[in-house]
Amino acid sequence: MAVDILLGLQWGDEGKGKIVDYLASKYDVVARFQGGPNAGHTLEFDGIKHVLHQIPSGIFHPHITNVIGNGVILSPTIFKDEAEKLLKYDIDITKNLLISKKAQLILPSHQYLDEAYELAKGDNKIGSTKKGIGPTYQDKIARQGLRVGDILSTNFESKYKALVEKHKIILDFHNYDYNELEAKEKTFFSAIEFFKKFQLIDSEIYINDCLAKGKSIVAEGAQGSLLDIDFGTYPFVTSSTTTAAGACTGLGIAPTKIGKVYGIFKAYCTRVGSGPFPTELFDKDGDDLCDVGREFGSTTGRKRRCGWLDIPALKYAITLNGVTELLMMKTDVLDDFDTIKVCTAYKLKDGTQTDVLPYDLDEIERPVYQEFTGWKQDLTKQKSFNTFPQALQTYIDFIELETKIELSVVSVGPDRTETIYKELETA
Repeated sequence: MAVDILLGLQWGDEGKGKIVDYLASKYDVVARFQGGPNAGHTLEFDGIKHVLHQIPSGIFHPHITNVIGNGVILSPTIFKDEAEKLLKYDIDITKNLLISKKAQLILPSHQYLDEAYELAKGDNKIGSTKKGIGPTYQDKIARQGLRVGDILSTNFESKYKALVEKHKIILDFHNYDYNELEAKEKTFFSAIEFFKKFQLIDSEIYINDCLAKGKSIVAEGAQGSLLDIDFGTYPFVTSSTTTAAGACTGLGIAPTKIGKVYGIFKAYCTRVGSGPFPTELFDKDGDDLCDVGREFGSTTGRKRRCGWLDIPALKYAITLNGVTELLMMKTDVLDDFDTIKVCTAYKLKDGTQTDVLPYDLDEIERPVYQEFTGWKQDLTKQKSFNTFPQALQTYIDFIELETKIELSVVSVGPDRTETIYKELETA
């Protein structure tokens, strides 16, 4: 058996949660491999909207084992709140959720550091979610972070205090007020006790044992490929490896164990926070994409920046990840547009043109667009690729021709049922 990977190909918010939930029934195990509470995976079914930040998106399927891998960073406080919200749905997540002992812990002081660093950047701020993500990964790389397995140690509290004292020195340097830290610590340690109710495991051993037993596994990524720490629009990126390579380090699997790579993208583009965005729209089209698509961050509530689909950026992400199948989300958001544009190249400030994502996106003067006639039809009633309006089929054909990857899924609405899977038609 191999591990299939599901990840985003843009700047996050592509709809990964819905697709993991939709595909989950095909798998025995769903495993998150990176990111933390800066993720917001939205699932909608039975008329109810669910947003998961740290818990894998297979949690609503009782027969599936969900694993939080070593590459994830966890806020015990946010985790406790998230887990308790699931109780009203009669989900006993202590049975089907396993947590890696090697996952890093986000401390209350990490959140303060995140806020202090962002304030210090002034006009050059990154657009952080201020959940403590960056500082926690910093401590991980500095080899001084605390891991989930440490909570089982008799001297966990002393380890905690030693690290927080280091954080206080930095906060004092930035003149950042942390007077409420003691109150937050009470909530934190209460959440630590809650943590102990769960099965804490060596997830790399568990995952490889599942493979040896022939169990099917899908690895769930967070954020998007263009936010990758190495290959994203640096420095406006997240602090982890969001590409397929992150599944290897975030779960402890060898590259030879990777199977399908599902690449998810929206039929247009969005971005939250700061950073370059070549196809960003500042007109009525941009406002309509935001309003119709309900483009507000599921983690921060911030309004998302909206723009047309960017083919050079999409092809770049496909190459990085070795994508085998494309899944297009929120296609129905474009239902009422007379004309739909797609960026096929960039006109650079030096007068040249390229269809390759440049090292510095500030070199781009403007995107070069190809226009398509809108389908002007309600897609939410669609049930098959075979009945798509011709204008939509033309749009899909163009994307497949440009990327050389076939679309296997088109999402035509937010609900789990509003998902059209091509392979099911030919099976």
